[in-house]
Amino acid sequence: MIEINNLAFSFGKYSVLENISMKLEEGKIYGLLGENGVGKTTLLTLLCGLKQPKAGTISADGRAPFNREPSLLQDQFYLPDEVLPLAATPGQFASERARFWPKFSYISYEALLREFEVDSTQHMDKMSAGQLKKTWIAFALACGARYYYMDEPTNGLDIPSKAQFRKALMKYTAEDSIMVISTHQVRDLESIIDPIIILDSKEVLVMATLEEIAQKLTFDYSKEINPDALYMEQIPGGVIQVIPNTTGEESKVNLEAFFNTIHANKDVAKSLFNNKK
Repeated sequence: MIEINNLAFSFGKYSVLENISMKLEEGKIYGLLGENGVGKTTLLTLLCGLKQPKAGTISADGRAPFNREPSLLQDQFYLPDEVLPLAATPGQFASERARFWPKFSYISYEALLREFEVDSTQHMDKMSAGQLKKTWIAFALACGARYYYMDEPTNGLDIPSKAQFRKALMKYTAEDSIMVISTHQVRDLESIIDPIIILDSKEVLVMATLEEIAQKLTFDYSKEINPDALYMEQIPGGVIQVIPNTTGEESKVNLEAFFNTIHANKDVAKSLFNNKK
């Protein structure tokens, strides 16, 4: 389990995160959502120990990430949005770096490269952006880490590659791992991320499972506008509306509509999901 207590971080006098507290449980893939500049990448780099909190604590099963203990480093992987185009083939890349992760599986790595349709003989600095990203994703998943922090992993991937990524994530991630994925492309990942964390204005605005979201809100597709709708958007053939769930009937959560609803109704969101500053 990862425990975050009263976490704060700032760049000089500019405060990015304030009083962040949450628990991240094993066996879950957390979707980290929020507008640009709210601190998603900052939170990921704090979780993996690349930045030191200004206040508060982070504990990954009793270990503080910023201490950079080898026992924790070998059990985590941070995948940034922009990955390095190294002058090496995927095999050379693995032979140089895999030793830092004792659970690294060359068998899984080679299988992932095949599934991602990556040319293993090509140098990474000669690859397209999508092929390069898939090589790094393959390496990350082959590490067998317990903690994964991924920043916009589907950026640069085409539609088939996004499907390959979702399939690989479910196939090669251990059942007891904790994964946090920051994304703006919620449609790419809505079938696999759960719970959902929404950052806004230095705080956690919402942290909820899809089940909890469906219990609180109804996602309605119709041609008739409901006056109680918190959010409405026109779609082909009608509208999608997000309405407070007063009947207890569950509907399929649309994450993009959910995010837009929360963004437009922050006070209501805090009330519905019991989030406080």
